[in-house]
Amino acid sequence: MREAGASPARVLRPEEWQPLADAHAERADALTAVWREARDAGRKHAIEDFLFTYYPTRLTHLRRWHPGAGVTLLLPDGEGATAADDAPGPEDRRSWRWHTATRSAAGDARTRDTVTLDTVTLDVAAFLADRGDTVRYVRDLLSATASRPGTFGCFGLHEWAMVYRDREAGRDQRHPLPLRLGHAGTDSVVEANPVRCSHFDAFRFFTPEATGRNQLQPTRAAQVGMEQPGCLHANMDLYKWCLKLGPAVPGDLLLDAFELARDIRWTDMAASPYDVSAYGVDAVEIETPQGKAEYVRRQRDFARRSDDLRYRLVAVCDTVLGTAADPRSQTTSAATSSATQLATVTVQNGTGP
Repeated sequence: MREAGASPARVLRPEEWQPLADAHAERADALTAVWREARDAGRKHAIEDFLFTYYPTRLTHLRRWHPGAGVTLLLPDGEGATAADDAPGPEDRRSWRWHTATRSAAGDARTRDTVTLDTVTLDVAAFLADRGDTVRYVRDLLSATASRPGTFGCFGLHEWAMVYRDREAGRDQRHPLPLRLGHAGTDSVVEANPVRCSHFDAFRFFTPEATGRNQLQPTRAAQVGMEQPGCLHANMDLYKWCLKLGPAVPGDLLLDAFELARDIRWTDMAASPYDVSAYGVDAVEIETPQGKAEYVRRQRDFARRSDDLRYRLVAVCDTVLGTAADPRSQTTSAATSSATQLATVTVQNGTGP
């Protein structure tokens, strides 16, 4: 048990935050409805499976609403805990990793009675002790990406380069879907167009025969210096960075990033060499001038959407780093200003992000 520090700047009462949490879960269910339907039927989904395999998505975590750093939630009556209470369950916020639960006694100005207030908030110091390097890296990467102009001349050829000369080399292609132009036609598109991929996590899946065709040679070490806001995969990865920042990210930002990643994924596959017509998708035929123009149009739209998300994620990093660096920035909330701190429990290894 330790003495509680200064209260974060904002306190939400149950009638304020519970509707937000419920709406968040409903929105998460709506955004994942297509994938869940396929999963429940035992079917693979060649487009949306990526969001749950390449990215470490768990539906239970996607449905969980977090207010973000610097916000304290006042728990409903009966949900507080002391050291003598039974262990909280997995959906009890007191059990969530990097969260601090506090029981306080406060005077009710109307009745002059003493009431008990149970609250939970993100323990920023504990979070940074585990994830500080990640927070700083994400901030550096996103700030650098936002500082440079987007480039829009890659035309999605990264997906084509991932299967270039597969049949000739005797390799199995990456997806069970058929190639829209066949193997020879796919290889011809790669050979007829310049490949300009700046994203390392796409480039690393190029076939050996395709890597030398790329005009850029991205590496993990050079990622901060090479990532640019026109890249579909850099913009999809905003969702990954939300997952990495876990409970420091407000719920609306997490789902906005997931929705952007989902929308980009559908275009990524529509512009790929695969035949996705079975999913009701018209191909973006990047081997034609019309297809190239359509790809760039969508790419620019995704870049505009990502700009806002990138800015909001940088702000999350700044909030987390600033809160830990300068405790004076935390102000005592009116809801707990007269509270006498009785007990605080910090959960270091609970369930969930």
